[in-house]
Amino acid sequence: MIPFPPARVLVVAELSANHRGSLANALELVDAAAAAGAHAVKLQTWCPGKMVLDRSYVLERGLWAGRNLAELYDEAQTPLEWHGPLLSRAKARGIAAFTSVFDMESLAFLEAEHPMPAYKVASFELVDLLLIRAIARTGKPMILSTGMATRVEIAEAVDAAERAGCRDLTLLRCTSAYPAGPEHANLRTMVHMAEEFDCRIGLSDHTPGIGVAVAAAALGARMIEKHLKLEAGGGLDDAFSIDPQGLAQLVAAVQDAAKAPGKTGAYGPTIGEAPQLELRRSLYLARDVRAGDTLTLEHIRTARPALGLPPRMIWRFLGKTALVDAPAASPVTWGLIEPADAIAEANTSRL
Repeated sequence: MIPFPPARVLVVAELSANHRGSLANALELVDAAAAAGAHAVKLQTWCPGKMVLDRSYVLERGLWAGRNLAELYDEAQTPLEWHGPLLSRAKARGIAAFTSVFDMESLAFLEAEHPMPAYKVASFELVDLLLIRAIARTGKPMILSTGMATRVEIAEAVDAAERAGCRDLTLLRCTSAYPAGPEHANLRTMVHMAEEFDCRIGLSDHTPGIGVAVAAAALGARMIEKHLKLEAGGGLDDAFSIDPQGLAQLVAAVQDAAKAPGKTGAYGPTIGEAPQLELRRSLYLARDVRAGDTLTLEHIRTARPALGLPPRMIWRFLGKTALVDAPAASPVTWGLIEPADAIAEANTSRL
């Protein structure tokens, strides 16, 4: 299966169509992902002619408006013969590799020639329950992307996967817009999916930059998928992809974000804060005190370090009679006032 790092976020670099039709570019993307610290790369696998049957359909809106859909997928595909070299390069670079599979023939090819450690179902295929069942029957971990899906559609997909044998499921929150606005990320829905479907959660991110991914990690995402582009750009998916430098920043930032939520109700000093406790304010004498003086605000003030009593105890001293002489700048202790008062106030402070 995909090696989820313990207590960390699995960062997946999506190669998508940014190879620009060149195996050399696709291999460079694998190298860049590994150098940036990504834990895995993801391919996209479909057989030519299986994505679109009507080759006359033209997109009217969006990033690729005016493009013939069949021709667009022909250009975007990762040829089947590239899979071997790409998987070998990922292994040589020490990162995992898996794929989104889009049709039964591609699944059969992969299982026969290049068995994957896991399979992803893209958002647009989430409603293809036949495909989901076929993937689940391989027994491999599954990642379902949920862009555009209603709660009922997600429930149907999860049920289909589990009934067909899937025992390791990750649901990815996704906004299937290219690019997607951060205001449409709805990351709280990702958290709700974890509760609703009792599974691992993550984010397939099409927003600019790394901010949404970092927020998702802080909310419990265990997988972040981000499209990767070459430094030179020019890929079909450049508009919602990140360059290698940005990916390296994302890898580091999401790990920090995943640690940040911590424990609920974790009040009091942390291990890192403990040495700073001595630098808190405490009570000190602002002027010389003589035995018999009545203590006022002119005698006592707060200052650092915390060698005297806590500032909240100042009210216990005001109006009391000093028992001993004490020089200015001395830490205030219970010995300054009458023994009976000191004992009573010390007992009260424990409540």
